[in-house]
Amino acid sequence: MSLIDNIDKSKLPNHVAVIMDGNGRWAQLKGLFRTAGHEKGANAVKEVVEGCGKLGVKYLTLYAFSTENWNRPKMEVKTLMNLLVSSLKKEIKTLEENKIRLNAIGNIDSLPNKASKELKEVMERTKSNEKMILTLALSYGSREEITHMVKDICSKVKNNIISPENIDESVINEHLYTQNLPDVDLLIRTSGEQRISNFLLWQIAYAELFFTEVLWPDFNKEHLFEAILNYQNRERRFGKTSDQLN
Repeated sequence: MSLIDNIDKSKLPNHVAVIMDGNGRWAQLKGLFRTAGHEKGANAVKEVVEGCGKLGVKYLTLYAFSTENWNRPKMEVKTLMNLLVSSLKKEIKTLEENKIRLNAIGNIDSLPNKASKELKEVMERTKSNEKMILTLALSYGSREEITHMVKDICSKVKNNIISPENIDESVINEHLYTQNLPDVDLLIRTSGEQRISNFLLWQIAYAELFFTEVLWPDFNKEHLFEAILNYQNRERRFGKTSDQLN
């Protein structure tokens, strides 16, 4: 019996975000190059997308490449960019058939031309799909995002477009890369590491965090279902007491 049979479809997280960690360690444990771990990790992406689609999760955000990842060995970065392009080309039909819209957040203009072009083409082709919004965080860093937001709002204040008295959470949300996405309900990190790594710092303010020892290339639908079941067994109080919720 699959764990999916125990999941309450009426209590699903609206937005699931995943820090996909452990590709390099997976490869090293098997005596392979790190790039082999990234290639195998692409299968885990497919597993999670299919699992969320099967459940009816509306928003899925994957931390695919951080601003800090540019500092990795050039060959590894090149492999990751090539893998991004090949995966987008291979999965475009699946995205269209399953009504999944591809979205991206981060400094997309910093990507190589080929990767940026392919990404934008797939986003354009799937823009009318509404069953699920799949967001890839690429060349993304939350501190950079927040810095960009502050500069943008300051510029608008300076030019009398926004009044300082009117700046609230909604105004800040409108100036983040994730302006069209709801807050994260469930954040999953694989590989046993228990840190956020500069990912969606504003958006996970009240997210439930789930850490698993499973390395990302080995992560499958059952692991996803386990995380969601764990989420459903938690009490989300948002600063209130249990008595107030009852």
